Amino acid sequence: MTTTWVPGADESGYGADNLPYGVFARPGSPPRVGVRVGDHVLDLAGALGGAEFAAPSLNPFLARGSSAWRATRAKISGMLTSADSRPAVEPHLVPLAEVELRRPFEVADYVDFYASLEHAANVGQILRPGDDPVHPNWRHLPVAYHGRAGTVVVSGTGVVRPRGQRQSPDGGGPVYGPSTRVDAEAELGFVVGTSTSLGRTVPVGDFAEHVFGVVLVNDWSARDIQAWEYVPLGPFLGKSFATSVSPWVVPLDALGAARFAGREQWPEPLPHLARVADWGLDLEMALAINGHVVSRPPYSAMYWTPDQMLAHLTSNGASLRTGDLYASGTVSGAEPGRQGCLLELSWGGTRPVRLPGGGERTFLEDGDTVTLTATARGMNGGTIRLGEVSGTLRPAEG
Repeated sequence: MTTTWVPGADESGYGADNLPYGVFARPGSPPRVGVRVGDHVLDLAGALGGAEFAAPSLNPFLARGSSAWRATRAKISGMLTSADSRPAVEPHLVPLAEVELRRPFEVADYVDFYASLEHAANVGQILRPGDDPVHPNWRHLPVAYHGRAGTVVVSGTGVVRPRGQRQSPDGGGPVYGPSTRVDAEAELGFVVGTSTSLGRTVPVGDFAEHVFGVVLVNDWSARDIQAWEYVPLGPFLGKSFATSVSPWVVPLDALGAARFAGREQWPEPLPHLARVADWGLDLEMALAINGHVVSRPPYSAMYWTPDQMLAHLTSNGASLRTGDLYASGTVSGAEPGRQGCLLELSWGGTRPVRLPGGGERTFLEDGDTVTLTATARGMNGGTIRLGEVSGTLRPAEG
């Protein structure tokens, strides 16, 4: 097992087999790129040099491509596991308690998929009772909507309850006002590093040449606004008010032990979406409200894998840009307590979710803090952590 000389790092889930990237700032200093090691951030500009690490986002490093990503990871791992490197590297370790974590990359575009069969079936039953819960196209392509890059925020940022149109309680015409059904969604996001030209498609086999790593995502949703607006063009204002991401981007290379073939698909996808590598990911998530875990969604249950999502995203020739983010959609399993949002957990608000102390929720209340965490098996046999994404719902403004 590869171990680091950083005290406590190997037991923390942030050892040499993880090394997630982020952007941090010390008081009075500009933000720069670092890698988390235990309860410290390794300042890469100090330890490695290079203008891309003195930048306020990961984008310059992401744009260098997969060869640079792998070479840099190997170099960092070597420095943190070799005792000979310790005297030179240790001065560049900064305690996490002394820094502010920033959004790790500048988001170019944001796309959210709908890749869980269980989630799609549950939502279909809740929103369209009596109809086929899963539309005929769903098993032939990973359905998605284009989101709002400008409202992607880092963990810890407060989220304002959105206003919008929703159907009146008596079933009549619409009313306008604060959403009464704000929800959280447990998702996994994929961060694009290498861009493509307009008109070029990306085959499923080139996934790891374009996607650098993953972040945890909470795609906040206003279910009442969503239900009124989504016919016929899909989500818009019910989703675009905020999407929270974790401050750490875990490289794909750290997830090698979590990979598997993926869930069986039937009917078989068309050739351009046929899998050629194992990009199912066995990650265990935990969704908590005010510190109480209400669900443990299993990412291994997802129907569509991220290589298929990327291939579909570019299948019409749409270009990729450095900093593009696409997310999996809500992660849900078949068993009780494995659904990734309150819409499912409360079955559309009809079955309140119990909280400690006698409280309960159908949807989120002002002041509620939602936290998503995740773990995976590390390459050295231990457990790696994907950080957390947390946000507190604030009252509507205006």
